[in-house]
Amino acid sequence: MRIMGLDVGSKTVGVAVSDLLGWTAQGVEIIRINEDQEEYGLERLAQLVKKYQVEKFVVGFPKNMNNSIGERAEKSRNYGNMIAEKFNLPVDYIDERLTTVQASRMLIEEGDVSRQKRHQVIDELAAVMILQNYLDRLSYQNSQPHN
Repeated sequence: MRIMGLDVGSKTVGVAVSDLLGWTAQGVEIIRINEDQEEYGLERLAQLVKKYQVEKFVVGFPKNMNNSIGERAEKSRNYGNMIAEKFNLPVDYIDERLTTVQASRMLIEEGDVSRQKRHQVIDELAAVMILQNYLDRLSYQNSQPHN
C-alpha cells in the first residue's frame, strides 16, 4: 500500500510517498498553495495521487508545545478533511512538532545547505520525516505480539 505524507503550511504543501512495501519515505515535491485565496493545490495533488497510486494520506498535525491544538493544527485538520472528501481515501494525522526544526537543522549541520536552498526543500524534507515517523510507528506496532 502506498501512503502519501503531507506537511501542510499556509503557502506550501510538502509531499512525500512511501515505497510499495511501506518501509521508506521519499520526497516528491512542494506544491505551492494560497490559503487566503482558497487555492490548495488539489489539482496537482490529484495528479500525484494517481501517479503513485496512493491509498492513504498522513498529514502532519502541528500541536503546540503544551499539547494544545492551535490555529495551524486546525488548518491541517481542515486540509485533511478536504482531501479525504475529494479523494475518498483515509487520512491519518501524526504529531509533527519540531519536524521543520529538525529538517532545517539536518540541512544546516549535515548538508551545509544555503539558506535559499533550505527554504526551497524544507517542507518536502518535513513531509518525508512525517511519513517516515508514521511508517516506523506502523512497523513497530505490527512487530509487537498481539494478546
